[in-house]
Amino acid sequence: MANRLAQTTSPYLLQHADNPVDWWPWSPEAFEEARKRDVPVLLSVGYASCHWCHVMAHESFEDDDTAAYLNAHFVPVKVDREERPDVDAVYMEAVQAATGHGGWPMTVFLTPDAEPFYFGTYFPPEPRHGSPSFQQVLEGVTTAWTDRREEVAEVAGRIVADLAGRSLVHGGDGVPGESEVAQALLGLTREYDEQHGGFGGAPKFPPAMAVEFLLRHYARTGAEGALQMAADTCAAMARGGIYDQLGGGFARYSVDREWIVPHFEKMLYDNALLCRVYAHLWRATGSDEARRIALETADFMVRELRTAEGGFASALDADSEDAEGRHVEGAFYVWTPEQLREVLGEDDAAFAAAYFGVTEEGTFEEGASVLRLPGDTGPVDAARVAGVRARLLAARDERPHPGRDDKVVAAWNGLAIAALAETGAYFDRPDLVERATEAADLLVRVHLGEVARLTRTSKDGRAGDNAGVLEDYGDVAEGFLALAAVTGEGAWLEFAGFLLDIVLEQFTGEGGQLYDTAHDAEQLIRRPQDPTDSATPSGWTAAAGALLSYAAYTGSEAHRTAAEGALGVVKALGPRVPRFVGWGLAVAEALLDGPREVAVAGPIGGELHRTALLGRAPGAVVAAGEGAGAGAEFPLLVDRPLMGGEPTAYVCRHFVCDAPTTDAGELAGKLGG
Repeated sequence: MANRLAQTTSPYLLQHADNPVDWWPWSPEAFEEARKRDVPVLLSVGYASCHWCHVMAHESFEDDDTAAYLNAHFVPVKVDREERPDVDAVYMEAVQAATGHGGWPMTVFLTPDAEPFYFGTYFPPEPRHGSPSFQQVLEGVTTAWTDRREEVAEVAGRIVADLAGRSLVHGGDGVPGESEVAQALLGLTREYDEQHGGFGGAPKFPPAMAVEFLLRHYARTGAEGALQMAADTCAAMARGGIYDQLGGGFARYSVDREWIVPHFEKMLYDNALLCRVYAHLWRATGSDEARRIALETADFMVRELRTAEGGFASALDADSEDAEGRHVEGAFYVWTPEQLREVLGEDDAAFAAAYFGVTEEGTFEEGASVLRLPGDTGPVDAARVAGVRARLLAARDERPHPGRDDKVVAAWNGLAIAALAETGAYFDRPDLVERATEAADLLVRVHLGEVARLTRTSKDGRAGDNAGVLEDYGDVAEGFLALAAVTGEGAWLEFAGFLLDIVLEQFTGEGGQLYDTAHDAEQLIRRPQDPTDSATPSGWTAAAGALLSYAAYTGSEAHRTAAEGALGVVKALGPRVPRFVGWGLAVAEALLDGPREVAVAGPIGGELHRTALLGRAPGAVVAAGEGAGAGAEFPLLVDRPLMGGEPTAYVCRHFVCDAPTTDAGELAGKLGG
């Protein structure tokens, strides 16, 4: 018999709809039920492509005895962290404060007033490694709730007070300047892994936002060291196991420092951010490898993640069935020498093993290897590589595919729109620009819909119930602005402005600080507010970047002031934790450069328009169009005539304009950084 989750749209919640646990979705009714029954709430938070979430579900939530105990003594509430990042953020902060670490699945016990009093992540079915079993935890919490209620209330009250007291220092006066940016660069250099690229040790995450900062810093200042770190990191990832050498696209992170063995789930946000990074690296260096990776990653997103409605699905699972029918991590992606021989025959298998780093003992588990490019094979025959790759890809396609989380998340689709629009424009792939436009149409049609506020998720063309958070508004606006620059369609600028006006009205506090949830959103035990990047740009700095670009397009003082106010936090955090405020530092580079405003009176896709899009100046905005209506689409094109009947480009920054030019070479010089 299905539980209440059968009525939800989240693929993660639907995975638990047939559990014997009597799950509730996050709702006032669940807490009302806990109050009525005088029992605590068990909050379980995860997401559809989370490996250990599946493990705990199988061991505990599918077990009839565990479920019976849970149902008798708790109101169990299941949350998809990708649908409710606000709920996740608030309780994750409490978990990290209490235990020093966090992660998913997240298991939190709450009072009927939603105040947390006991925490954990994954609990095993039997005690192991000093960790109690899930059953022991449930019994311990039940005993405390029954026999020591005052103590529970005191703990809960103390935790909530502690969270409320964590007010954010947002940098106070002023925006980040040369000094803060230089200190941030120095900090990144200290944490840089000279040998393997990237920052820090294992596990190692793809540092897309920090690389964007490094590329922008190089463009503005010519600092070769910044470009070197960016290029070497991108090269190491592209040749590592974190990149799918057959099908394109990146896995979530590498479990080791060398990028060899990934955690195999593939997320839309990583691939969108990295596709754009490699396109920008190509723009800076002309690297063939960067071009290849940008295009293969774009093609992966369109092929594997695009939904029937034109949006992009959230993720592919890490797990799939192996040859024995077991559900294991990486089964779809890894190869043994024997499997290579079955597909390729002896000679080509030996060649492929050397080329892709497949060893007899294996680099992963049970003698299997993750394909990578160790690069010690000397010159290779490109046609032979292409043939081997095609045959392996076709054979892999016969394997059971990983599951897909089909929900469309607004923020991540915004990131994908920006990446596909720019990649399509740079490499003359109008089909990619078309896919970006279709995803943007879906967001307007379904996620904005009738309500004129952004909904966070949709599935099968149906909007979910959860309100968009700050990152949704910031990233979707960013995507729309990139689309406006590439297509010359002023409607996308208008939609971005509409979203950013809501940011000003609903998400902005005193002194420029921003909140992750709207003023009129559901009140949680604390209003979440995080200016640091996680796997995606923080909502705070994503909004700052979009506000800055919109101000450059329109001359709006209110949006420029809001962007500068929001960047106070980057002034405070950039020098101290540059790895975790990379997107904010990238926006700071745009602010330091102007950003430049480029108006091209001339045809969309013409030489001057393309030259403008390829300009490296950080955060430069581009408006293009011709004819009397162009000024109505883009304020930047008002009173910008053709010179001598020729397409003409105008470049301005800091309220000062260069002489107009009809020469693409001259325009490129003005936008080289």
